[in-house]
Amino acid sequence: MVGFGGRASIRIAFLTPAAVLMLLTLVAPSAIIVAYSFLTHGAYGGVERPFTIENYTRLYDPLYAAILWRSLWIAGVATAVCLALGFPLALFISRSGARKNLYLSLVILPFWTSFLIRTYAWMFLLRDTGLINTALQALHLIRAPLPMLYNDGAVILGLVYGFLPFAVLPMYATLERLDQSLLEAAADLGAKPRDTLFRVMIPLCAPGIRAAAILVFVPCLGTYLTSDLLGGSKTILIGNLIQNQFTASRDWPFGAAASIVLMAVAMILLFAVRRRGEELL
Repeated sequence: MVGFGGRASIRIAFLTPAAVLMLLTLVAPSAIIVAYSFLTHGAYGGVERPFTIENYTRLYDPLYAAILWRSLWIAGVATAVCLALGFPLALFISRSGARKNLYLSLVILPFWTSFLIRTYAWMFLLRDTGLINTALQALHLIRAPLPMLYNDGAVILGLVYGFLPFAVLPMYATLERLDQSLLEAAADLGAKPRDTLFRVMIPLCAPGIRAAAILVFVPCLGTYLTSDLLGGSKTILIGNLIQNQFTASRDWPFGAAASIVLMAVAMILLFAVRRRGEELL
């Protein structure tokens, strides 16, 4: 029989590899980024001393504030659309009986293909000579191609397509465990289907909805590939700004400062959502 000391030793032995991995891949790189954010941009790229907070004060520029606000707005809209589309789909799958596994496989099927390839596919569909505009012109529904690419709408569409499964899966996990007798009791007490949905089902599924919102919002907030390909130069998000600072501009300190601010904003929002969820319990 293993004593308390033995169980503690086993726990430490199992957790140590994960802790070391997190230290090497998360804590150490984050510490380097924090240090870079307080250094000065070198004349030929890189970083050099002296230490300064100018990289953070530059973010008060209205241009960068507008980029951050646009990032929050697009991520929020994409998250709302994913929740609105994902909840009915998750509810349908949870009530599909023996076909649940088939529908779940269809939800995760896009993950078997490269995200880059799927984004390029949307470019071919949305461009002026793409399939959608060509079909609409062939049917004589439009005369000139519709501007469906290189705008905020195309970016939101790409984000919804890419991250919708992240919304469906946690909500499905919650709905699948939902006690159906509670819904039957609401109906027996005279609740209409709409009242049952908004006053019984959604509150009971709040943990899954919050988890889905977090899983979608955080990657949407830091995205740069989707906005770069589908938004072009007209839709620059905070992720694009950071990527350009580390590559084209070679201004690593400012890129590091923007990364820290983005991380801080995401953590504040996550903490606020978590506290709000605890208040509802």
